[in-house]
Amino acid sequence: MTEFKSVTIIKKANIYFDGKVTSRSVVFPDGSRKTLGIMLPGDYEFNTDKKEIMEIISGDLEVFLPQEKEWKTIKDGESFEVPAKSKFALKIKRVTDYCCSFVA
Repeated sequence: MTEFKSVTIIKKANIYFDGKVTSRSVVFPDGSRKTLGIMLPGDYEFNTDKKEIMEIISGDLEVFLPQEKEWKTIKDGESFEVPAKSKFALKIKRVTDYCCSFVA
């Protein structure tokens, strides 16, 4: 999917790590939510309450997921899932454009 129709966009940005990770929230008519964002090169750790599906539109990163034993490389067009109530680490190698879907 390259575009979203009939959605609400939250104007206030989500800003993390001194502006090195930013996103905007998109709310769909059924109440589901996604964020669209950019991550600058660096190392980051996130916590999540809900299951997340991270789609990498463009970028180059490594992710360390709670159910894995080693880092996994993710590039343009790939995605990964993060279990609910967990944390995950990212090593962003170049500017990364992403879409995060929150799964109920």
